[in-house]
Amino acid sequence: MRIRILGARVIDPASGLDQVADLYLADGRIAAVGTAPAAFEAEQTLDARGLIAAPGLVDLSVALREPGYSRKGNIASETRAAAAGGVTSLCCPPLTKPVLDTPAVAELILDRAREAGHAKVFPVGALSRELAGEQLAELVALRDTGCVAFGNGLASFASHRNLRRALEYAATFDLTVVFHSQDAALAEDGLAHEGPMASFLGLAGIPETAETVALARDLLLVEQAGVRAHFSQLSSARGAQMIAEAQARGLPVTADVALYQLILTDEALADFSSLYHVQPPLRSRADRDGLREAVKNGTIQAIASHHQPHEPDAKLAPFGATEPGISSVELLLPLALSLVQEGVLDLPTLLARLTHGPAQALRLPAGRLAAGAPADLVLFDPQAATLAGEHWLSKGRNCPFIGHVLPGAVRYTLLDGRISYQA
Repeated sequence: MRIRILGARVIDPASGLDQVADLYLADGRIAAVGTAPAAFEAEQTLDARGLIAAPGLVDLSVALREPGYSRKGNIASETRAAAAGGVTSLCCPPLTKPVLDTPAVAELILDRAREAGHAKVFPVGALSRELAGEQLAELVALRDTGCVAFGNGLASFASHRNLRRALEYAATFDLTVVFHSQDAALAEDGLAHEGPMASFLGLAGIPETAETVALARDLLLVEQAGVRAHFSQLSSARGAQMIAEAQARGLPVTADVALYQLILTDEALADFSSLYHVQPPLRSRADRDGLREAVKNGTIQAIASHHQPHEPDAKLAPFGATEPGISSVELLLPLALSLVQEGVLDLPTLLARLTHGPAQALRLPAGRLAAGAPADLVLFDPQAATLAGEHWLSKGRNCPFIGHVLPGAVRYTLLDGRISYQA
């Protein structure tokens, strides 16, 4: 399919391009930006005047819930939801059943993602077998199957020695390790950020040090092992500062933040709504402001949805007995645009943190709008609005933003030069 996209404002953070131009797509790739290639004849023309064309969004954490948790979601439903949010490339964590620790599970996920055809899926394999933190998973075999990085989620390693050996092994093969830095003992039984709100509500607190103590340990081990590391789901301003200091020392570390951590604070828990129950928890206004600044200055180079769909029953119990997580991938672009509306970020910087930044962090072949690159892009209307939940595609409706009017609306998402979502 040869497609001509007319008159869009083309923003490509990877090259610094920001101008009104036509785009020409052929054979699944971007044939040209600006001037039509010789003898180009379009089979389809999209009038994009008034729209913004950007690289398809790259989301570093989308729980697809398959295999093993089909009551919460599946690969077809959650990648369809991702396409509606402007996402063309996504990473799925290893928290499946069975755990994503063998090539067979990775192949299953990749095959079903290809069959669905809504978004490109890049699995993050388990660092240890069954995420138990004792024996290494088949890292090289998983890499050869298509896993782009390896992590253990919030599950702790049995010992620091085991973790050190895992990092040294990963470094030997130039593999990227994804950390979710949270000290299990300090966070044990906690439900909310340790502060005035948790005290007022009588909820067990998770102190900032649950993140920073684990982060300090992980950074020291990363430095010793010489491994590429990505720190996922940062939740504290102090944690972001520690990442900045590590980067200044030359460590090969990157970081991401959940989009909802840039919007919400622990004040949202005031009515005990389980929709705000997440791990790591929503933290203070000062933490949110520190995370925003780290995103703005590039210390945190990726914003991710950390999409975790749940069935209704998972959120119906009293707050402490509910399952943590927010379903939000199909609102990724409109929710992110609220940061532009508030003046937190300018549009090119925001798009950089949603496209080129995450792609660089995990070395993904995505996040660029240049001749020869895959024709993965999103066309959105910055002047329109999205009523969250009006056309919900994820199997999980556990989203506190449903019913909110959000800025911007995705009009088209294109994957390899074909329309994978149209409003």
